[in-house]
Amino acid sequence: MREMPVFPDLRGFLSWCEARDDYASIAEPVALEHAMTAVHRAVLERGGPVLRFDHPLSGGQNVDMPVVTNLFGTTERVAAGLGVTLDRLDELGAFLASLRAPEPPEGARDALSRWPMLKAALATRPKVMKRAPVQAEVFKDDDVDLGRIPVQTHWPDDAGPLVTWPVVLTRPHGGEANEVNRYNAGVYRAQVIDRDKLIMRWLQHRGGAAHMRSWHTKGEAMPVAVVLGADPATLLSAALPLPETVSELTFAGALAGKRPRVVPAKTIPMMVPANAEIVIEGWVHPDDLAPEGPFGDHTGYYNAAEPFPVMQVTAITHRKDPLYLSTFTGRPPDEPAIIGEVFNRFSLPVIRAQIPEIRDLWLPPAACSYRMAVISIDKRYPGQARRVMMGLWGMLPQFSYTKMIVVVDDDIDPRNWDDIAWALATRMDPSRDVMTLERTPMDYLDFASPEPGLAGKIGIDATNKIGSETTRDWGDVMHTAAKDAKFAEDLLARCLPEVMS
Repeated sequence: MREMPVFPDLRGFLSWCEARDDYASIAEPVALEHAMTAVHRAVLERGGPVLRFDHPLSGGQNVDMPVVTNLFGTTERVAAGLGVTLDRLDELGAFLASLRAPEPPEGARDALSRWPMLKAALATRPKVMKRAPVQAEVFKDDDVDLGRIPVQTHWPDDAGPLVTWPVVLTRPHGGEANEVNRYNAGVYRAQVIDRDKLIMRWLQHRGGAAHMRSWHTKGEAMPVAVVLGADPATLLSAALPLPETVSELTFAGALAGKRPRVVPAKTIPMMVPANAEIVIEGWVHPDDLAPEGPFGDHTGYYNAAEPFPVMQVTAITHRKDPLYLSTFTGRPPDEPAIIGEVFNRFSLPVIRAQIPEIRDLWLPPAACSYRMAVISIDKRYPGQARRVMMGLWGMLPQFSYTKMIVVVDDDIDPRNWDDIAWALATRMDPSRDVMTLERTPMDYLDFASPEPGLAGKIGIDATNKIGSETTRDWGDVMHTAAKDAKFAEDLLARCLPEVMS
């Protein structure tokens, strides 16, 4: 399915962007404190290019490491990072859905036709390297200094510098360092609090926190690797809502069409991506906590300061002349919202494999990308809309924090607010078609929830009512006849071409 060239590292992807005039360098000095975020945001809102800041300033002093931002600031670049163009996202989603749940071949010809699937599966096996670009420079012990990395302070009331695009690698207790298929890779923000200390903000339901518990119940510190500037497939795999049994690092091999390269870390028993820009190695010790935040978040609000685990850094390794990849989170649009927009389409075949009557779905970026969902279905029986709501909330983890679901018929475009408003106004009765739930899991950062981590959910059935759902005759939707529509098009093309242009 892959149409794009293989991007073995971040630099390969940046070169591809530059060849398309989708990459810009900023030579003027720009402050890491607030100003760089303001520039990035202004460019992202205009659908602009990847940015490279050549002269970042920290406290008025130059930091000798360029900063790259806005990497996934357009849906086209997100799709390219997955290896395809936007118009083939649905095909890629269907292919990966079949890779996750393959059917047995029906004969030799069918088996041969599945060679791309087999090739993708084989690409997930990591290749262990003896030497790696990311370890060209190694700093240990007293030479460790996070201040050499140009970490931004994004918003005026932020508590300090915040790493926002880390791929954080952990593994469960009892596993071996070379068992990369058991690793978890997550994008968890990390606050810099000292030259050799980071605060890891992973919530209790995330993979990193689960691994931490497996180590700490044994009274042992957990090894952690923070990867900065990974290749696009690894970055996007770490952000995807994959099942807990699927390793993001190995899944990245299937996305990239190339076996991932890893190398043993220098001071911890972990494998790390060989072609990354920077790797921070260290340990998280039991009961070593520090207050993290406040920081501006994807909700558009600052979250409160709360205790999270501290990572004691033991080494920083990086390429010669490394690049630091960064982003910001805030009220959409931001990069996470744009990535989420692509993931919606990408995930649809997987969701339809679980709930086949779903025809399309939209998670409005303005609703923080997952707080609200609009679902169109092929409706065939009474109560079907409610069944779909319950299925999404109960079966698919990525919808556990979606607090509002609107279900519409398949004649409604779920991405069109006018269509949604019409369906709500003409097919929904509040006394009959609204379902609410109490005390369900919710994003800890949702300040609207009555209790942290617990909140209600609402489902709205905005479909045509059939059978026992109504006692009234249901209206027929008006449509212009096809021959009349064609007559109008032809007439206007002749008489009022300026209207039709």
